[in-house]
Amino acid sequence: MRLDHISYACSPGELAEVVQRIGADLGAGFHDGGLHPAFGTRNFVLPLADGCYIEVVAALDHPAAEKAPFGRAVHRRAEEGGGWLGWVVGVADIASVEDRLGRLSVDGHRIRPDGVDLRWRQIGVLDLLDDPQVPFFVQWLTTSEHPAASGSDIRLASMELNGDAHTLGEWLGVTEGEVCECLEGIKVTWVDSEDRGLVACEFDTPRGRVRID
Repeated sequence: MRLDHISYACSPGELAEVVQRIGADLGAGFHDGGLHPAFGTRNFVLPLADGCYIEVVAALDHPAAEKAPFGRAVHRRAEEGGGWLGWVVGVADIASVEDRLGRLSVDGHRIRPDGVDLRWRQIGVLDLLDDPQVPFFVQWLTTSEHPAASGSDIRLASMELNGDAHTLGEWLGVTEGEVCECLEGIKVTWVDSEDRGLVACEFDTPRGRVRID
């Protein structure tokens, strides 16, 4: 179990501006991640160190965005003004998560502009809709094309969460003390905020520490 990526949601009209702003803050450029046909969304991605990445995502004017849980989550966050949508945990075998949660994962895929079709299984987006502090889980099926495969000198250092460690530990299937171990050194700070869930992230960059909320 490890951090796979963090998601920042905005409206389609704000997508280019948000990608440029966050990229400028971090001193690196995003690249067009393409479309999630089944979710009615599209994203831009920025690889980070340690095998994770940032996703800036928007829900399109498409029926799938109204039906798919992920499309609904992105649209709702954009309607709230945009910002961090949540975080995603990668697992090697999603069957163990299915057994623990008592339901099946679903297929996900994203078609990049170069035609590469990235595929994975995911579970837990409906739970994210109910409680934004909890991540959903993914198992990548196209591992050689993982969005963070190219690596980066930018590292996610910490996440600020509005929630509680006990609930998060139960969701991850670990003790409260093991939550940070799952994140491989990424610090979790619990904060009070008007926003629920993921409130802000801090990154170590060649320019120094950068906080994005």
